[in-house]
Amino acid sequence: MTDLLKSTTGIVTAALLAASAASPAFAAEKWDMPLAYPATNFHSENAAAFAACVTEGTGGEIEIVTHPGGSLFGGADIKRAVQTGQVPIGERLLSAHANEDPIFGVDSIPFLATSFDDSVKLWSAAEGAVEEALDGQNLVLLYSVPWPPQGLYFNKEVNSGADMKGIKFRAYNAATAKLAELTGMLPVQIEAAEVSQAFATGVAESMISSGATGYDSKLWENVSHFYAVDAWLPRNSVMVNKDTWAGLSDETKKVFTDCAAKAEADGLQKAKDYTKLTLDGLASNGMKVLQPSDQLKADLGVVGEAMTEEWLKAAGDKGKAIVDAFKAN
Repeated sequence: MTDLLKSTTGIVTAALLAASAASPAFAAEKWDMPLAYPATNFHSENAAAFAACVTEGTGGEIEIVTHPGGSLFGGADIKRAVQTGQVPIGERLLSAHANEDPIFGVDSIPFLATSFDDSVKLWSAAEGAVEEALDGQNLVLLYSVPWPPQGLYFNKEVNSGADMKGIKFRAYNAATAKLAELTGMLPVQIEAAEVSQAFATGVAESMISSGATGYDSKLWENVSHFYAVDAWLPRNSVMVNKDTWAGLSDETKKVFTDCAAKAEADGLQKAKDYTKLTLDGLASNGMKVLQPSDQLKADLGVVGEAMTEEWLKAAGDKGKAIVDAFKAN
């Protein structure tokens, strides 16, 4: 009986040792990464490539799984979810949180940075201040990618500011709500995932957004005109929970930052490529893609000046330093 027990014990011990040898030396972590935009949007595709880069770079030790289209958290909830540790990482349009800190709205100052080159210059001037603001909210910025230039969508021909009055306008941040107010439109808060339904049901009749959003949402089914006013280039930012970040090794952090640098560069090129593709796509599906009239440009210019002054007043010396540095380059 004793020999049998010894034999059995030896077999079990050998089996356990074999199983242990076959097991990986670490327990892989799964990081859920919520995204607000559809899987086919270039931001979401870029985030998926970033996630794969980190997963590969850590040898599978950290597996990032993206959840596009607001499927895990709606756009409005993503930043808070990362901040509070409900998820370790996420992507968000920071200008939607300018009510928390005006610095988050630096990329939505109308007619300040209206091209990709200017967007990069403005981001270079503002990145440090944005990182500081996020740090105070338990967040670490990894990378940021601009949208294509913002244009105006309408269900009718619009040639002046007067033609915009009374129209139900989709707002997604403080800047767009203010734009509606100054032009006499009626702001309605609508997240990206709800755009198609909002226009189909008449909840919204207009918005300012990139050709990409209209293309992704197939807005030609409900909207007739797009005016390429190039108002600004808002940015999506990917951030990680600060406490989670602190728990990573220096080696793992380097994997993240290297992948983030690649995602930022690749994302910028994708945004440039997507601009032409989406505007051509809107036109080929029947939407009128037009340049604004001189009167509309002049009227929007007045609005832009008022909004710039308001932002500078709210952002104080820090905001002034950013704009001054941008204009000096």
